[in-house]
Amino acid sequence: MQAPEALAPSREEDRVLMVDAVREAGALALSYYQTELKKWMKSGDSVVTEADIAVNDLLEKRLAAARPDYGWLSEESEDNPSRLERRFVWMVDPIDGTNAFLRHVPEWTISVALVEDGAPVLGIVFNPATQEFFHAVRGEGAFLNDAPITVSDRSTLEGARIIASGGLFKKRIWKEPWPGVESRWVNSV
Repeated sequence: MQAPEALAPSREEDRVLMVDAVREAGALALSYYQTELKKWMKSGDSVVTEADIAVNDLLEKRLAAARPDYGWLSEESEDNPSRLERRFVWMVDPIDGTNAFLRHVPEWTISVALVEDGAPVLGIVFNPATQEFFHAVRGEGAFLNDAPITVSDRSTLEGARIIASGGLFKKRIWKEPWPGVESRWVNSV
């Protein structure tokens, strides 16, 4: 007689796991923030720090170890193509905004998503420096510090309010200048 298959974790169990892991990763990242860090360049001429790697390792230990059947894709880990065969995949950017992190500017986040069959079902963007914790659950909406948030009914970018580094709007990649938008960090470079 074959043993019954274990039940797959519920989306709520995955959400709780993610929240706990990301909050723990945030505390770890803050322990490195505004300190002198070891850093080096990785392929693509982007900088990586010991904090990026430590946060990545913590998230992988907490998430991948808890869900060994899920795939793993992280900006700071070697890609394992076997993730493409998995129904669920963790997608991670341990410190999104490493340059801001290095400049001691609180415009960096820890970003984690769970993708099911190629579609995102859970997402977290946490800024430990400002204690802003955004999360979204497919079909249930998005939240900031557990309060529901919504998009506006605005149909143009003109006059829109967005959260982004002011330097984003100054990059040469934009063929046209951005229309008048309100950015939380507009004075940052």
